[in-house]
Amino acid sequence: MGRFDRRVAVITGAARGIGFGIARRFSSEGASVAILDLDESAAQEAAGRLELTDGARAIGVGCDVVDSAAAEAAVQRVVDELGGIHILVNNAGVTRDNLLFKMTEEDWDMVMGVHLKGVFNMTKSAQSRFVEQKYGKILNLSSVSALGNRGQANYSAAKMGIQGLTRTLGIELGPYGITANAIAPGFIVTEMTDATARRLKMEPEELQRLNAEATPVRRVGQPEDIAAAAAFLCSDDASFITGQTLYVDGGRKLG
Repeated sequence: MGRFDRRVAVITGAARGIGFGIARRFSSEGASVAILDLDESAAQEAAGRLELTDGARAIGVGCDVVDSAAAEAAVQRVVDELGGIHILVNNAGVTRDNLLFKMTEEDWDMVMGVHLKGVFNMTKSAQSRFVEQKYGKILNLSSVSALGNRGQANYSAAKMGIQGLTRTLGIELGPYGITANAIAPGFIVTEMTDATARRLKMEPEELQRLNAEATPVRRVGQPEDIAAAAAFLCSDDASFITGQTLYVDGGRKLG
């Protein structure tokens, strides 16, 4: 039996990158998976690429997590089509990097909206189902940028906010059989970090090399590294862990 047999996992922003890596790991361990993404066609295509165990299903759902009505509708659709919800992974994210004096109000509001309001909307919709069944796992994606990063005042603030929100969820929801934790990834090879490299006018491979050299384990991370941590924190093996943020960064922030 897989760790997630007969479990339904909802993962936002999962059409690619870290989110898809988590979806693939969960499905390999028996979960039925709902991939949520702003682009429904991309979500459906990604769901179709998952390798499912017997009896499990996967669907792709279009959802703007900043819209509370859309979040509620997406969760209800998952319950209707997959028969329930047991795990919520809040992974949807966006960057609008710039130095503070160049950052616009729109840059600030968009990043705060997707990362903080999005987590609030999705969690509020899921928790009502979790409370009723006295069971639920919430995992929020933070970042090492929460500790501060040049050119990311908006992103850093949002990602540290997620850590505070996660601690509060642990306190409020623990009595109802619900755990809430966060993962703070370091440098992970994704389309987003490739775009960062090009914005810095270098090839992605060069940015990866520089980050590997600055990391104690001397390599960069892959989506599978985050997925492995997510699988533990969302499993019953982690039932006595809540309100915590796990830094998965190869030791980059130790120094």
